[in-house]
Amino acid sequence: MTKVTTINPEPFPSDVVHGFLHRPEADSGDGVVLSHGAGSNCNAPLLIAVAEAFSLAGLTALRCNLLFRDNRPFGPPLPASAARDREGLRQALNELRRIVPGKLFLGGHSYGGRQASILAAEDPDVCSGLVLLSYPLHPPKKPQHMRTGHFPKLRTPALFAHGSNDPFGSIEEVREALSLIRSEHTLRVISNAGHDLLRGRLDIAGEIVEPFLTLVKRSAQAQP
Repeated sequence: MTKVTTINPEPFPSDVVHGFLHRPEADSGDGVVLSHGAGSNCNAPLLIAVAEAFSLAGLTALRCNLLFRDNRPFGPPLPASAARDREGLRQALNELRRIVPGKLFLGGHSYGGRQASILAAEDPDVCSGLVLLSYPLHPPKKPQHMRTGHFPKLRTPALFAHGSNDPFGSIEEVREALSLIRSEHTLRVISNAGHDLLRGRLDIAGEIVEPFLTLVKRSAQAQP
């Protein structure tokens, strides 16, 4: 397992959202909520690395459990829990708003990112940007089951970080899918990476956070 050295995480001070907070030394006033994939939890090495990278960039980062994981310590989410997981993400944003005065961003790995993007499609005002790690475009070896029905409704700037060897969608498939999105977006390809993205390298997180912040800054400047 990849070893992750944490900088300053602390238990998130909330009775309803379970996770860890990474506070920046030089606070920009902005924040981000990050959630995990279907088989993981908020202590996933990728989430820790990305939360630390956001913290180093000046954002307050909350990596939190999705509600299905609080109810089931192991195993994937049930299909019926997806809507509740999205409401849990909304709740996490609301809780983070108590300590973050600026913009709030939302993202996650795989299932967590998918639910974040659906929530943003349902409510464009819920966050100011999406950072989607290994979006599960389709189940492995089942490209006929695309998970893109909400893409045309997205109005939120979004960065997609995707491994070139991800079985949940090839880079070509991802590029084609992103053409459905009207809002500003970008694709960050992680060479030779699979669905977990890390490839044993923690500096992958910096390669994700920096272009994401560039994207949302460019998008804000383009607003009338």
